[in-house]
Amino acid sequence: MSDNVVHLHKHTPTPAAEDRPTLAVVEAAPAPEETAPAESAPAGEAVDRADNPLADWLTVPDAPVLPVWARSRAAVVANVTALGRLTWWHTRYHGIRTPKYLMKAVLLAARGFYRACAGLWPTLSAQDHSAAVKALKAQSKARPEDVELATRLQIAHAERTRTRRWRFGAAAVAVAAAATGAALAPPLVQAGMTAAVITPLAYLGRGKETRLLDQAAPPVRVDLSAQQLNDALRAAGLLKTGAGKDEKDLPRVSCTMGPVRDGRGWAVIFDLPRGGGKTASDVLAKREVIAQELGVDEIQVIMSRVRAAKGGNAGRVSMWVADDDPYLGTPNPSPLEKAERFSIWEPVPFGQDARGTRVAIPVMWQSMFFGGLPRRGKTFSQRLLTAAGLLDAFVRHYVADGKGGADWMPMKAVAHRLVMGAEDDAIEALKAMLAELLAEMERRFALLRDLPTSVCPEGKLTPEIVAKYNLPVIFVTIDELQEYFTAMEKEDREQVINDLCRIARRGPAAGFISNFASQRPDAESVPPKLREIITIRYSTQVVDRTSSDMVLGKGKAAQGADASVLSEEHKGVGVLVTGPASYVTVRADYLDGPTFAALCRKGRSLREAAGQLTGDAAGDVTAAADAAGVTVPAIVSDVLEVMRHSPRMFTTDLLAALVNLDEDTYGDFNAERLAAELEAAGVKRTSKQVKISGANGAGYQRRDIEDAVPAEILLSTAG
Repeated sequence: MSDNVVHLHKHTPTPAAEDRPTLAVVEAAPAPEETAPAESAPAGEAVDRADNPLADWLTVPDAPVLPVWARSRAAVVANVTALGRLTWWHTRYHGIRTPKYLMKAVLLAARGFYRACAGLWPTLSAQDHSAAVKALKAQSKARPEDVELATRLQIAHAERTRTRRWRFGAAAVAVAAAATGAALAPPLVQAGMTAAVITPLAYLGRGKETRLLDQAAPPVRVDLSAQQLNDALRAAGLLKTGAGKDEKDLPRVSCTMGPVRDGRGWAVIFDLPRGGGKTASDVLAKREVIAQELGVDEIQVIMSRVRAAKGGNAGRVSMWVADDDPYLGTPNPSPLEKAERFSIWEPVPFGQDARGTRVAIPVMWQSMFFGGLPRRGKTFSQRLLTAAGLLDAFVRHYVADGKGGADWMPMKAVAHRLVMGAEDDAIEALKAMLAELLAEMERRFALLRDLPTSVCPEGKLTPEIVAKYNLPVIFVTIDELQEYFTAMEKEDREQVINDLCRIARRGPAAGFISNFASQRPDAESVPPKLREIITIRYSTQVVDRTSSDMVLGKGKAAQGADASVLSEEHKGVGVLVTGPASYVTVRADYLDGPTFAALCRKGRSLREAAGQLTGDAAGDVTAAADAAGVTVPAIVSDVLEVMRHSPRMFTTDLLAALVNLDEDTYGDFNAERLAAELEAAGVKRTSKQVKISGANGAGYQRRDIEDAVPAEILLSTAG
């Protein structure tokens, strides 16, 4: 026998609709061959039985108690803020039109005065009485008996007219006295009296279509309503059209919240109707069509599924439609710019979403991949995460830049290993760096395995282990990966890919953070087996949905995470994917080159104070000179930078590397000018010929360049 039961479901409130309990009473179907007798029903039986006369009274309604704008603190704040902005806009709009309104009020008052005089004159002149007298006089010619009556009425008319004129004269004198008093009164009193006179007269002078104030149109480009939402979804093929049916009989979405004002846009959470065969994923895939039907750009439409953990289901969608493009305007400076220290164990401040909510990325135990077209802010965004590690003295940086430009040059002050460019010597340096990382990773795992569970309960690095065993977090940053892979031989390429995969896959438990970046990562430049093990991905603008999926993951564009909708104006804006079903479009914080260089100098000071300055940074003469406040000629510093991995270099190769480093400065250099500039900077060449791989040619020795650096700096780096 099947009993009737009551199911009470309390949905977890969504962020925009807190404290909204939903109670649903469901009746289970009885068994096909028997029903429960009323007398044997348990005490906890359902109230919505067919034989219960109180069922309609006791059923819990599935409806919220509060209006949609008052169901959460965020909604109340958003609507109050919107009301404040609207009030301020109206104040400014009507404020600048005050002279026009005053002139209009005076004209209406003049017309009202005329209407008042025209209306009072019949009473003052007793025209109604005189009309009766004239009628009697006309009759008296035919009827002499009315002459006496007409005479009496004439006398009464004269008396009444004289009395009214005396009253009017007294009123006129009173008005004149009041006007004289107003002329002698203070300005504030004059203004009040004038307003008291003009206001009723202007009201009397108005017409049916006359309006004193202009009709203001608030600057709201989007005015979302439930009807517009249904029409847009129906046009996108997500709701049945029902040809020939009345509009009220067509299927419609059920809005669990809104539409309501939310910041600088409209928010709505809705459920698709059952029976239509459409899901929330179908809605996300139709983002462009829905935006077109709403009359906005798709960048203004932010949609996501509402999962069960937040009270959702497979057909529930959260949508936010911005009034305008939410990603344009002055970029926001990074909070790291003014920070003195930062713990890499905390989420790194990264940017803001469309509603202005701060977005932070937890980088511990993670690996990151950045992609997108050139000059869209990809490197600037990638540097934000590395910059956070600069302010933690117990973070050791390994950096490689396949482009070899100026973006990562400041890291020479901090980086334990720094590889610049993708030439043969740089590729060898990269391979050596990866080998060093793998050896350090295996050493750490061996150490962690031997630690007791009281110290290392999960077999992973902890802040306490970092401090006690001097195991700093390893931050591996590699930019322009495709430059290395395209420059390598096939065998070297496969080895480097395998090494990177091992670091990204196993390294997080040992405190390794991978931060990789590339342009459009096709199978040749960045193979899928490396991309697919990355946990956090970020893409700036790309050319199409296929390219977006290459960076963010297969199928992400169909879920709404599509970086191809970004335009050329969206510099520093990208789509951030943090999980299989978690993504957000973020406007990354701004951290320019000089600020990044200042953070590198600050990071060097922190490491020197903590005894954590190691590797290339400890022996870098130009970085040491910068930290000591000693000026090293720029030509010397740049030549040392491009010769970082080479004890000697041919002049032609050195010039090419300098142009790659700074084309604006070294684009016009030739061998003679380079020699003259270095000689003026104090470089004395022991030999103008160098031998590299058995070939002789004009070139430079790195030791000759280093000799131009002050001796005290050389001693400090050697020590």
